[in-house]
Amino acid sequence: MDSLRSRLEHSVTRNALRSYLAEFLSTFFFVFAAVGSSMSSKKLMGNAASEPSGLVGTAIATAFSLAVAVYVSSSVSGGHVNPAVTFGMAIGGHVSISVAFFCWISQILGSVMACLLLKVTTVGQHVPMQGMIPDEMTGFGASILEGMMTFALVYTFYAAADPRRGPMTVIGPLAIGFIAGANVLASGPFTGGSMNPAYSFGAALIGGSFKNQAVYWVGPLVGAAVAALLYDNVVFPQGSDSLRSIGDGIGA
Repeated sequence: MDSLRSRLEHSVTRNALRSYLAEFLSTFFFVFAAVGSSMSSKKLMGNAASEPSGLVGTAIATAFSLAVAVYVSSSVSGGHVNPAVTFGMAIGGHVSISVAFFCWISQILGSVMACLLLKVTTVGQHVPMQGMIPDEMTGFGASILEGMMTFALVYTFYAAADPRRGPMTVIGPLAIGFIAGANVLASGPFTGGSMNPAYSFGAALIGGSFKNQAVYWVGPLVGAAVAALLYDNVVFPQGSDSLRSIGDGIGA
């Protein structure tokens, strides 16, 4: 009981509240740019979903906005910007369950507010949603695809944010943004390349449709958990004394 009370008290300290605000703002910045780029493409090109240039534009906006969002909040909250990343960090024991829960709330609110602002300021223009997967693709297949992409994203986040590599510099957020942008290019026509349950939830809530919403929660959360467990327990387990290449020390 004392342990539970201690954890709850830890989740509402001044530093914790600053972290939640940072997550809210960084998620807001990211979703505003990512969803806004999709809306702009549709406005300029009509059927932007079938235009390669629209997909490239959305991927670029996703990559750079995520890199910026991670960078500006990394020193305060860790720069998760994504419930799946927070879940992965909780699975790895790097954040407590109570802190992760409040981070989720902050991220979801940031996404909802970003989508709401876009809808209001663009005079009711349709907010693009994930969930419109191709007819020939199953929900299970879409979940696997989202899970695989989120696995790559969270694995990259773990590597970039690992304190054993030193403090996160600008290269870390860029790497995280680039893998997200590449994944959008790889999966945009199939699932939209979300990798972020808060992003999908905000767009679905403001857009008015929760079709296939489970795809964007189950897949990313499972992928995040696998990435966390693999990085922390197999590839670079806690207690490893250094970051060495495979060849270092072999044959010595």
